[in-house]
Amino acid sequence: MHIAIVGTGYVGLVTGTCFAEMGFDVLCVDIDEKKVEQLKRGVPTIYETGLEMLLKRNIKEGRLDFTTDLARAAFGSDVLFLALPTPPGGNGAADLSYVKKAAGDLADLWAGSSDSGYHVVVNKSTVPVGTADAVREIMESRKLNVGEDFDVVSNPEFLREGVAVADFMKPERVVVGTRSERAAEIMRTIYEPFVRQGNPILVMDERSSEMTKYAANSFLATKISFINEVANLCEEVGANVDQVRKGIGLDSRIGNLFLYPGIGFGGSCFPKDVQALKRTADEYGYDFKILDAVLNVNDRQRIQMADRIVSSFGGSLEGKRIAVWGLAFKARTDDVRESPAHYVIQELLKAGAQIHAFDPEAMGTTKAVFGDAIAYGSEPYEVLEDADALAVLTEWHEFRRPDFDRIKLKLKNPVVFDGRNLFKPHRMKKMGFEYTSVGRPEYGD
Repeated sequence: MHIAIVGTGYVGLVTGTCFAEMGFDVLCVDIDEKKVEQLKRGVPTIYETGLEMLLKRNIKEGRLDFTTDLARAAFGSDVLFLALPTPPGGNGAADLSYVKKAAGDLADLWAGSSDSGYHVVVNKSTVPVGTADAVREIMESRKLNVGEDFDVVSNPEFLREGVAVADFMKPERVVVGTRSERAAEIMRTIYEPFVRQGNPILVMDERSSEMTKYAANSFLATKISFINEVANLCEEVGANVDQVRKGIGLDSRIGNLFLYPGIGFGGSCFPKDVQALKRTADEYGYDFKILDAVLNVNDRQRIQMADRIVSSFGGSLEGKRIAVWGLAFKARTDDVRESPAHYVIQELLKAGAQIHAFDPEAMGTTKAVFGDAIAYGSEPYEVLEDADALAVLTEWHEFRRPDFDRIKLKLKNPVVFDGRNLFKPHRMKKMGFEYTSVGRPEYGD
Protein backbone atom coordinates (compact mmCIF):
# COMPACT_ATOMS: atom_id res chain seq x y z
CA MET A 1 0.00 0.00 0.00
CA HIS A 2 1.27 3.47 -0.91
CA ILE A 3 0.70 6.30 1.58
CA ALA A 4 1.12 10.04 1.11
CA ILE A 5 1.43 12.61 3.87
CA VAL A 6 0.51 16.16 2.86
CA GLY A 7 2.36 18.44 5.25
CA THR A 8 5.65 17.73 7.03
CA GLY A 9 5.12 19.57 10.28
CA TYR A 10 5.29 17.88 13.63
CA VAL A 11 2.41 15.45 13.06
CA GLY A 12 3.10 14.85 9.38
CA LEU A 13 6.78 14.05 9.79
CA VAL A 14 6.27 11.68 12.71
CA THR A 15 3.33 9.99 10.98
CA GLY A 16 5.12 9.50 7.68
CA THR A 17 8.32 8.24 9.28
CA CYS A 18 6.51 5.77 11.53
CA PHE A 19 4.41 4.39 8.67
CA ALA A 20 7.61 3.85 6.70
CA GLU A 21 9.19 2.12 9.68
CA MET A 22 6.28 -0.35 9.64
CA GLY A 23 7.03 -1.19 5.98
CA PHE A 24 4.72 1.09 4.00
CA ASP A 25 5.93 3.09 1.00
CA VAL A 26 5.49 6.70 2.10
CA LEU A 27 5.74 9.96 0.18
CA CYS A 28 5.66 13.20 2.19
CA VAL A 29 4.66 16.43 0.42
CA ASP A 30 5.44 20.00 1.42
CA ILE A 31 5.47 23.34 -0.41
CA ASP A 32 8.71 24.45 1.29
CA GLU A 33 11.53 23.44 -1.07
CA LYS A 34 14.31 24.04 1.46
CA LYS A 35 12.52 21.95 4.04
CA VAL A 36 12.01 19.12 1.57
CA GLU A 37 15.68 19.13 0.58
CA GLN A 38 16.72 19.04 4.25
CA LEU A 39 14.41 16.10 4.95
CA LYS A 40 15.61 14.21 1.87
CA ARG A 41 19.10 14.38 3.46
CA GLY A 42 17.70 12.76 6.59
CA VAL A 43 17.93 15.89 8.71
CA PRO A 44 14.74 16.39 10.77
CA THR A 45 13.21 19.85 11.00
CA ILE A 46 12.01 19.25 14.56
CA TYR A 47 13.54 17.72 17.66
CA GLU A 48 11.77 14.52 18.68
CA THR A 49 13.28 11.59 20.54
CA GLY A 50 14.17 8.72 18.18
CA LEU A 51 12.93 10.46 15.04
CA GLU A 52 16.25 11.15 13.32
CA MET A 53 17.37 7.52 13.44
CA LEU A 54 14.10 6.29 11.90
CA LEU A 55 14.13 9.05 9.31
CA LYS A 56 17.63 8.20 8.07
CA ARG A 57 16.99 4.46 8.07
CA ASN A 58 13.78 4.58 6.07
CA ILE A 59 15.19 7.02 3.51
CA LYS A 60 18.21 4.76 3.07
CA GLU A 61 16.01 1.69 2.65
CA GLY A 62 13.82 3.44 0.08
CA ARG A 63 10.51 3.44 1.93
CA LEU A 64 10.39 7.17 2.68
CA ASP A 65 10.73 10.08 0.26
CA PHE A 66 9.90 13.78 0.17
CA THR A 67 8.65 16.02 -2.63
CA THR A 68 6.99 19.34 -3.45
CA ASP A 69 4.94 17.69 -6.21
CA LEU A 70 1.37 17.15 -4.99
CA ALA A 71 0.42 15.43 -8.26
CA ARG A 72 2.98 12.73 -7.58
CA ALA A 73 1.22 12.00 -4.30
CA ALA A 74 -2.28 12.29 -5.78
CA PHE A 75 -1.70 9.63 -8.43
CA GLY A 76 0.89 7.50 -6.69
CA SER A 77 -0.85 6.89 -3.38
CA ASP A 78 -3.83 4.91 -2.17
CA VAL A 79 -4.29 6.83 1.08
CA LEU A 80 -3.49 10.51 1.57
CA PHE A 81 -3.18 11.95 5.07
CA LEU A 82 -3.72 15.71 5.41
CA ALA A 83 -1.38 16.76 8.23
CA LEU A 84 -1.60 20.51 7.81
CA PRO A 85 -1.55 23.46 10.21
CA THR A 86 -4.84 24.55 11.78
CA PRO A 87 -3.73 27.63 13.76
CA PRO A 88 -6.24 29.54 15.87
CA GLY A 89 -7.82 32.57 14.25
CA GLY A 90 -8.58 35.83 15.97
CA ASN A 91 -11.82 34.48 17.40
CA GLY A 92 -10.26 31.21 18.62
CA ALA A 93 -11.67 29.12 15.77
CA ALA A 94 -9.28 26.80 13.94
CA ASP A 95 -8.09 28.15 10.59
CA LEU A 96 -8.94 25.47 8.01
CA SER A 97 -7.58 27.29 4.97
CA TYR A 98 -4.59 24.94 4.54
CA VAL A 99 -6.76 21.83 4.82
CA LYS A 100 -9.40 23.16 2.45
CA LYS A 101 -6.83 24.26 -0.14
CA ALA A 102 -5.14 20.86 -0.14
CA ALA A 103 -8.51 19.13 -0.52
CA GLY A 104 -9.41 21.38 -3.42
CA ASP A 105 -6.04 20.90 -5.11
CA LEU A 106 -6.32 17.12 -4.86
CA ALA A 107 -9.86 17.17 -6.21
CA ASP A 108 -8.79 19.34 -9.15
CA LEU A 109 -6.00 16.91 -9.98
CA TRP A 110 -8.30 13.90 -9.88
CA ALA A 111 -11.17 15.65 -11.69
CA GLY A 112 -8.81 16.40 -14.57
CA SER A 113 -7.80 12.77 -14.92
CA SER A 114 -9.66 10.00 -16.71
CA ASP A 115 -8.32 7.35 -14.31
CA SER A 116 -7.66 8.57 -10.79
CA GLY A 117 -8.69 5.34 -9.04
CA TYR A 118 -10.11 5.07 -5.53
CA HIS A 119 -8.46 7.09 -2.73
CA VAL A 120 -8.97 7.57 0.97
CA VAL A 121 -8.40 11.18 2.10
CA VAL A 122 -7.64 11.30 5.81
CA ASN A 123 -7.87 14.36 8.04
CA LYS A 124 -4.93 13.83 10.40
CA SER A 125 -4.84 17.47 11.47
CA THR A 126 -6.74 18.49 14.58
CA VAL A 127 -9.88 19.96 13.08
CA PRO A 128 -13.29 21.16 14.33
CA VAL A 129 -16.38 19.00 14.22
CA GLY A 130 -17.78 19.00 10.69
CA THR A 131 -14.44 19.33 8.86
CA ALA A 132 -14.71 15.92 7.18
CA ASP A 133 -18.07 17.01 5.80
CA ALA A 134 -16.55 20.29 4.63
CA VAL A 135 -13.69 18.51 2.86
CA ARG A 136 -16.14 16.13 1.22
CA GLU A 137 -18.26 19.05 0.00
CA ILE A 138 -15.20 20.76 -1.50
CA MET A 139 -14.30 17.63 -3.39
CA GLU A 140 -17.88 17.01 -4.49
CA SER A 141 -17.96 20.52 -5.92
CA ARG A 142 -15.21 19.42 -8.33
CA LYS A 143 -17.74 16.96 -9.81
CA LEU A 144 -16.14 13.87 -8.31
CA ASN A 145 -18.33 10.86 -7.60
CA VAL A 146 -18.18 10.34 -3.83
CA GLY A 147 -18.19 6.70 -2.80
CA GLU A 148 -16.50 5.51 -6.01
CA ASP A 149 -13.51 7.85 -6.37
CA PHE A 150 -12.72 8.67 -2.76
CA ASP A 151 -13.84 8.68 0.85
CA VAL A 152 -13.01 11.25 3.52
CA VAL A 153 -11.93 9.90 6.92
CA SER A 154 -11.20 11.54 10.26
CA ASN A 155 -8.18 10.05 12.06
CA PRO A 156 -7.07 12.32 14.92
CA GLU A 157 -3.58 12.01 16.36
CA PHE A 158 -2.88 11.55 20.08
CA LEU A 159 0.86 12.20 20.10
CA ARG A 160 2.71 13.66 23.06
CA GLU A 161 5.64 15.81 22.06
CA GLY A 162 8.86 14.28 23.32
CA VAL A 163 7.54 10.71 23.07
CA ALA A 164 5.59 11.01 19.82
CA VAL A 165 7.45 8.20 18.04
CA ALA A 166 6.75 5.79 20.88
CA ASP A 167 3.11 6.93 21.01
CA PHE A 168 2.67 6.33 17.29
CA MET A 169 4.36 2.94 17.22
CA LYS A 170 2.37 1.67 20.23
CA PRO A 171 -0.85 3.71 20.43
CA GLU A 172 -3.26 3.25 23.34
CA ARG A 173 -6.06 3.46 20.79
CA VAL A 174 -6.62 4.43 17.17
CA VAL A 175 -9.71 6.47 16.36
CA VAL A 176 -11.12 6.28 12.83
CA GLY A 177 -14.11 8.34 11.77
CA THR A 178 -15.91 7.06 8.70
CA ARG A 179 -19.27 5.70 7.62
CA SER A 180 -17.69 3.89 4.68
CA GLU A 181 -16.91 0.23 5.37
CA ARG A 182 -14.50 0.24 2.42
CA ALA A 183 -12.49 3.09 3.93
CA ALA A 184 -12.73 1.59 7.42
CA GLU A 185 -11.24 -1.70 6.24
CA ILE A 186 -8.33 0.13 4.60
CA MET A 187 -7.68 2.09 7.80
CA ARG A 188 -7.77 -1.13 9.84
CA THR A 189 -5.23 -2.65 7.46
CA ILE A 190 -2.94 0.33 7.93
CA TYR A 191 -3.11 0.39 11.72
CA GLU A 192 -3.36 -3.29 12.65
CA PRO A 193 0.46 -3.72 12.75
CA PHE A 194 0.61 -0.98 15.42
CA VAL A 195 -1.93 -2.59 17.78
CA ARG A 196 -0.82 -6.22 17.86
CA GLN A 197 -0.87 -6.16 21.66
CA GLY A 198 -4.63 -5.73 21.56
CA ASN A 199 -5.23 -2.01 21.88
CA PRO A 200 -8.40 -1.06 20.01
CA ILE A 201 -9.06 0.50 16.65
CA LEU A 202 -12.28 2.42 17.27
CA VAL A 203 -14.38 3.07 14.17
CA MET A 204 -17.08 5.71 14.59
CA ASP A 205 -18.76 8.44 12.58
CA GLU A 206 -16.65 11.38 11.43
CA ARG A 207 -18.11 13.97 13.78
CA SER A 208 -17.68 11.78 16.83
CA SER A 209 -14.07 11.18 15.84
CA GLU A 210 -13.42 14.91 15.49
CA MET A 211 -15.07 15.59 18.84
CA THR A 212 -13.02 12.86 20.53
CA LYS A 213 -9.77 14.68 19.83
CA TYR A 214 -10.96 18.02 21.20
CA ALA A 215 -12.66 16.43 24.19
CA ALA A 216 -9.51 14.48 25.10
CA ASN A 217 -7.18 17.47 25.03
CA SER A 218 -9.68 19.74 26.76
CA PHE A 219 -10.12 17.22 29.56
CA LEU A 220 -6.36 16.93 30.09
CA ALA A 221 -6.06 20.72 30.10
CA THR A 222 -8.85 20.81 32.68
CA LYS A 223 -6.89 18.47 34.96
CA ILE A 224 -3.86 20.76 34.74
CA SER A 225 -5.83 23.90 35.53
CA PHE A 226 -7.63 22.11 38.36
CA ILE A 227 -4.43 21.01 40.11
CA ASN A 228 -2.99 24.50 39.65
CA GLU A 229 -6.03 25.93 41.40
CA VAL A 230 -5.60 23.36 44.18
CA ALA A 231 -1.92 24.35 44.46
CA ASN A 232 -2.82 28.01 44.79
CA LEU A 233 -5.33 27.21 47.54
CA CYS A 234 -2.76 24.99 49.28
CA GLU A 235 -0.52 28.02 49.60
CA GLU A 236 -3.32 29.95 51.28
CA VAL A 237 -4.24 27.24 53.79
CA GLY A 238 -0.75 25.83 54.43
CA ALA A 239 -1.26 22.47 52.74
CA ASN A 240 1.24 20.68 50.47
CA VAL A 241 -0.01 20.09 46.93
CA ASP A 242 2.51 17.26 46.44
CA GLN A 243 0.79 15.29 49.17
CA VAL A 244 -2.66 16.25 47.91
CA ARG A 245 -2.01 15.17 44.31
CA LYS A 246 -0.68 11.81 45.51
CA GLY A 247 -3.73 11.36 47.72
CA ILE A 248 -6.20 11.99 44.93
CA GLY A 249 -4.14 10.47 42.10
CA LEU A 250 -4.22 7.00 43.66
CA ASP A 251 -7.98 6.98 43.16
CA SER A 252 -8.39 4.93 39.98
CA ARG A 253 -11.28 7.16 38.94
CA ILE A 254 -8.92 10.14 38.86
CA GLY A 255 -5.44 8.82 38.06
CA ASN A 256 -2.12 10.57 38.68
CA LEU A 257 -1.35 11.81 35.16
CA PHE A 258 -1.55 15.57 34.48
CA LEU A 259 -1.83 16.31 38.21
CA TYR A 260 1.48 18.16 38.44
CA PRO A 261 1.13 21.85 39.34
CA GLY A 262 3.34 24.44 37.74
CA ILE A 263 3.20 27.47 35.49
CA GLY A 264 0.39 26.30 33.24
CA PHE A 265 0.06 24.39 30.01
CA GLY A 266 1.27 25.45 26.57
CA GLY A 267 2.35 23.97 23.27
CA SER A 268 0.61 23.70 19.95
CA CYS A 269 -2.32 21.58 21.14
CA PHE A 270 -3.92 22.31 24.50
CA PRO A 271 -4.40 26.11 24.24
CA LYS A 272 -5.52 25.91 20.62
CA ASP A 273 -7.80 22.92 21.08
CA VAL A 274 -9.55 24.24 24.17
CA GLN A 275 -10.18 27.54 22.38
CA ALA A 276 -11.45 25.73 19.29
CA LEU A 277 -13.85 23.55 21.26
CA LYS A 278 -15.12 26.64 23.07
CA ARG A 279 -15.61 28.34 19.71
CA THR A 280 -17.56 25.34 18.39
CA ALA A 281 -19.79 25.45 21.45
CA ASP A 282 -20.37 29.17 20.90
CA GLU A 283 -21.33 28.57 17.27
CA TYR A 284 -24.00 26.13 18.39
CA GLY A 285 -25.24 28.44 21.13
CA TYR A 286 -23.92 26.32 24.00
CA ASP A 287 -22.20 28.02 26.95
CA PHE A 288 -19.34 25.65 27.82
CA LYS A 289 -18.51 27.26 31.16
CA ILE A 290 -15.77 24.84 32.23
CA LEU A 291 -13.64 25.71 29.21
CA ASP A 292 -13.76 29.42 30.07
CA ALA A 293 -12.49 28.58 33.55
CA VAL A 294 -9.71 26.33 32.21
CA LEU A 295 -8.41 29.07 29.92
CA ASN A 296 -8.72 31.82 32.53
CA VAL A 297 -6.87 29.80 35.16
CA ASN A 298 -4.10 28.98 32.70
CA ASP A 299 -3.70 32.61 31.62
CA ARG A 300 -3.22 33.59 35.26
CA GLN A 301 -0.95 30.68 36.10
CA ARG A 302 1.48 31.41 33.27
CA ILE A 303 2.44 34.79 34.71
CA GLN A 304 2.01 34.08 38.43
CA MET A 305 5.63 33.02 38.87
CA ALA A 306 6.80 36.18 37.14
CA ASP A 307 4.70 38.24 39.54
CA ARG A 308 6.35 36.47 42.47
CA ILE A 309 9.81 37.13 41.13
CA VAL A 310 9.08 40.81 40.58
CA SER A 311 7.46 41.17 44.01
CA SER A 312 10.44 39.55 45.74
CA PHE A 313 12.65 42.32 44.36
CA GLY A 314 10.38 45.13 45.51
CA GLY A 315 8.28 45.50 42.36
CA SER A 316 11.06 46.24 39.88
CA LEU A 317 13.80 44.22 38.21
CA GLU A 318 15.75 47.16 36.86
CA GLY A 319 19.42 46.23 36.97
CA LYS A 320 18.63 42.65 37.97
CA ARG A 321 19.83 39.60 36.10
CA ILE A 322 17.60 36.53 36.16
CA ALA A 323 18.96 33.16 35.04
CA VAL A 324 16.39 30.94 33.34
CA TRP A 325 16.57 27.18 32.98
CA GLY A 326 14.07 25.95 30.41
CA LEU A 327 12.46 27.59 27.38
CA ALA A 328 10.43 24.84 25.69
CA PHE A 329 6.79 24.44 26.71
CA LYS A 330 7.70 21.01 28.10
CA ALA A 331 10.74 18.76 28.33
CA ARG A 332 12.03 16.63 25.43
CA THR A 333 10.98 19.04 22.68
CA ASP A 334 12.20 22.24 21.05
CA ASP A 335 8.64 23.51 20.67
CA VAL A 336 8.09 26.94 22.22
CA ARG A 337 4.59 27.61 20.90
CA GLU A 338 2.52 29.05 23.77
CA SER A 339 5.38 28.15 26.11
CA PRO A 340 4.68 29.21 29.71
CA ALA A 341 8.40 29.91 30.03
CA HIS A 342 8.09 32.55 27.32
CA TYR A 343 5.18 34.19 29.10
CA VAL A 344 7.24 34.41 32.29
CA ILE A 345 10.21 35.85 30.40
CA GLN A 346 8.02 38.48 28.73
CA GLU A 347 6.80 39.68 32.12
CA LEU A 348 10.31 39.74 33.56
CA LEU A 349 11.54 41.80 30.62
CA LYS A 350 8.69 44.26 31.15
CA ALA A 351 9.84 44.65 34.75
CA GLY A 352 13.34 45.57 33.54
CA ALA A 353 15.18 42.28 34.03
CA GLN A 354 18.16 41.04 32.06
CA ILE A 355 17.50 37.43 31.10
CA HIS A 356 20.24 34.85 30.63
CA ALA A 357 18.67 31.57 29.51
CA PHE A 358 19.52 27.98 28.71
CA ASP A 359 17.53 25.07 27.28
CA PRO A 360 18.89 21.74 26.00
CA GLU A 361 16.94 21.95 22.72
CA ALA A 362 14.86 25.13 22.45
CA MET A 363 17.56 27.80 22.09
CA GLY A 364 17.09 28.20 18.34
CA THR A 365 13.31 28.30 18.46
CA THR A 366 13.47 30.82 21.29
CA LYS A 367 15.90 33.05 19.40
CA ALA A 368 13.35 33.17 16.59
CA VAL A 369 10.92 34.74 19.09
CA PHE A 370 13.05 36.93 21.36
CA GLY A 371 16.09 37.55 19.18
CA ASP A 372 18.72 39.49 21.12
CA ALA A 373 16.28 40.66 23.79
CA ILE A 374 17.66 37.92 26.03
CA ALA A 375 21.11 36.32 26.34
CA TYR A 376 21.76 32.61 25.83
CA GLY A 377 24.25 30.29 27.46
CA SER A 378 25.90 27.19 26.08
CA GLU A 379 25.30 25.21 29.27
CA PRO A 380 23.11 25.65 32.37
CA TYR A 381 25.73 26.86 34.84
CA GLU A 382 27.06 29.54 32.50
CA VAL A 383 23.83 31.55 32.73
CA LEU A 384 24.04 31.60 36.55
CA GLU A 385 27.14 33.81 36.58
CA ASP A 386 26.37 36.99 38.59
CA ALA A 387 22.62 36.37 38.35
CA ASP A 388 20.39 37.64 41.14
CA ALA A 389 18.14 34.58 40.97
CA LEU A 390 17.47 31.36 39.08
CA ALA A 391 14.05 30.60 37.59
CA VAL A 392 13.41 26.97 36.57
CA LEU A 393 10.67 27.02 33.94
CA THR A 394 10.82 23.67 32.08
CA GLU A 395 11.06 20.20 33.67
CA TRP A 396 14.07 18.85 31.78
CA HIS A 397 15.69 15.82 33.43
CA GLU A 398 19.03 17.62 33.31
CA PHE A 399 17.73 20.13 35.85
CA ARG A 400 16.42 17.64 38.42
CA ARG A 401 19.72 16.82 40.15
CA PRO A 402 22.03 19.78 39.60
CA ASP A 403 25.18 20.68 41.54
CA PHE A 404 23.64 22.93 44.18
CA ASP A 405 27.02 24.01 45.55
CA ARG A 406 27.94 25.21 42.07
CA ILE A 407 24.62 27.04 41.78
CA LYS A 408 25.24 28.87 45.08
CA LEU A 409 28.78 29.73 44.04
CA LYS A 410 27.72 31.35 40.79
CA LEU A 411 24.56 33.18 41.87
CA LYS A 412 24.89 36.55 43.59
CA ASN A 413 22.31 35.35 46.07
CA PRO A 414 21.04 31.78 46.65
CA VAL A 415 17.55 32.52 45.32
CA VAL A 416 15.64 29.93 43.28
CA PHE A 417 12.14 30.16 41.82
CA ASP A 418 10.99 26.70 40.80
CA GLY A 419 8.02 26.82 38.44
CA ARG A 420 8.04 23.05 37.94
CA ASN A 421 8.49 21.80 41.53
CA LEU A 422 11.65 19.87 40.66
CA PHE A 423 13.33 20.29 44.04
CA LYS A 424 12.32 19.47 47.62
CA PRO A 425 11.56 22.58 49.71
CA HIS A 426 13.02 21.25 52.97
CA ARG A 427 16.26 20.26 51.23
CA MET A 428 16.57 23.63 49.55
CA LYS A 429 16.09 25.37 52.88
CA LYS A 430 18.66 23.10 54.53
CA MET A 431 21.19 23.99 51.83
CA GLY A 432 20.63 27.69 52.46
CA PHE A 433 18.50 28.62 49.46
CA GLU A 434 15.66 31.09 49.43
CA TYR A 435 13.28 28.85 47.56
CA THR A 436 9.86 29.42 45.99
CA SER A 437 7.81 26.68 44.32
CA VAL A 438 4.13 26.10 43.49
CA GLY A 439 1.66 25.03 46.17
CA ARG A 440 4.18 23.73 48.73
CA PRO A 441 5.26 25.05 52.14
CA GLU A 442 8.95 25.50 52.84
CA TYR A 443 9.02 22.34 54.95
CA GLY A 444 7.53 20.20 52.15
CA ASP A 445 9.25 16.99 51.15
